[in-house]
Amino acid sequence: MSRVFPIIIGPSAGGKTQLSFELAALLEPHGGAEIVSADAFLVYRGMDIGTAKPSPEERAALPHHLIDIREPTESFSADEWLALANAAIDDIRSRGATPIVVGGTHLYVKVLLEGLFAGPEPDHVLRVQLAALTAAERREELDRVDPVAAARIHPNDERRTIRALEVYRATGVPISQLQSQWDAGAARTDALLVALDWPTDAINRRINDRVRRMVEAGLIEEVRSLFSAGKLGLQARQALGYKQLIPCFEGSQSIEKAVEQIKIETRRFAKNQRTWMRRLLAPADSSNLDSDEIGMNTPEPLILNCVEMPQEKHAQVIVNKLFGS
Repeated sequence: MSRVFPIIIGPSAGGKTQLSFELAALLEPHGGAEIVSADAFLVYRGMDIGTAKPSPEERAALPHHLIDIREPTESFSADEWLALANAAIDDIRSRGATPIVVGGTHLYVKVLLEGLFAGPEPDHVLRVQLAALTAAERREELDRVDPVAAARIHPNDERRTIRALEVYRATGVPISQLQSQWDAGAARTDALLVALDWPTDAINRRINDRVRRMVEAGLIEEVRSLFSAGKLGLQARQALGYKQLIPCFEGSQSIEKAVEQIKIETRRFAKNQRTWMRRLLAPADSSNLDSDEIGMNTPEPLILNCVEMPQEKHAQVIVNKLFGS
């Protein structure tokens, strides 16, 4: 088992799952490996096709953690994920295996690396009051009280907008200021960040192809079934593919238009993921480390070019990094 464990990040359709399986196979002589999912929607049972969830056969062949642990009617927070992820990582290591964290939700990766800021508990009364406002009213208030958060929260992201306003109204402190506590904390030194880097044109083609294959695999039927059964809660219905198809079953949009919107929104999300990836890689800048710490305690991240380097070589590069060869 290596002293450090890998965390694989990258855009949607970028090959994170495939790489995790290839890496796990190479780690068999070193005690084996198990996957810890860092995806906000893989936690939900029944949301399989639209989340590109590993199949039951794949999960039987290689143990996975933090998948299918909640009903899609339930909420699930970053602090819940962090507690479960840390427990899973400790458990895997206690058995001599290597955890492989695989994440499309970069917020989860950030809190795993840097900890979670101490925000207030949810306030149901405040949330009801904020939900009663129009989107324009909420946006105007956020622009006024926390322009930093407003700059990074999409105007259509109702959940995060309400949370930012809830934190401000409850504490009088902007959520962006509280979140700066992340940067003040000590980065964990037992994780190797592995970033899959794709040119925009290449990843966009992969996304379009992935959406097509999801539709062919039954995405529309999956979302219709969950929606008709009333199983998509407020958080689960924000997932890409599900959010765009729900209006079809409400009679306000065509399937064809929804599928095109899924492609567009997934490409936009991939762009945001690349922005998050740059932020996650930034703390690895050695300018903030003592010279004795550089290269000894904090592993330098791996940025794998998915066009220039053949993908089949990526797993071996990671193994070499983990074991210093």
